[in-house]
Amino acid sequence: MSRLSLHTNETAPPASLPFLERSVANNGYLPNLIALLASAPEALEAYLTLGELNARAALSLAEREAVQLTAAGAHGCGFCAAGHGAVALKKAKLPLAVVVALQAGQATGEPRLDALAVFTREVIAARGAVSDESYRTFLDAGFDERGALDVVLGVSLATLCNFANNLGRPEINSELLPYRAGVLGR
Repeated sequence: MSRLSLHTNETAPPASLPFLERSVANNGYLPNLIALLASAPEALEAYLTLGELNARAALSLAEREAVQLTAAGAHGCGFCAAGHGAVALKKAKLPLAVVVALQAGQATGEPRLDALAVFTREVIAARGAVSDESYRTFLDAGFDERGALDVVLGVSLATLCNFANNLGRPEINSELLPYRAGVLGR
């Protein structure tokens, strides 16, 4: 059971209603993260706006999802691991084995994604103060300065949703249950 309120169109603050409606239109259901964030319309707007900005980043969709899955694992957010597992499979078309590995914090066997995941974990652990060696490895994998900053952007987005989920403890929506870490691929 959620520690924080999960809002609907009937209970949400008026300023959150357009965001709830947009989320249902985009997803076909109301994700519990959005229902939770609706208590704070500015936090909800920030999450959705940051998500839109992240979608315009130079990293590919598959790479952005690798950042999100890596951050969800580092932050212990099962909700986001499931949600981004679904996106990684359905929209980014990442192979199942790659998504399972990213959820587990393991190597995928794809050098570029592995370098991205390692760099993302170090950005989180070092709060951005990554080692020169880690940064060089990231660059050697074919990324550039913009890509490094796009990782920071993705981590920022993940931090907002991961921490909100960890605080609120919403149940994972039934639509996302098959994509949970540890369940996916079994």
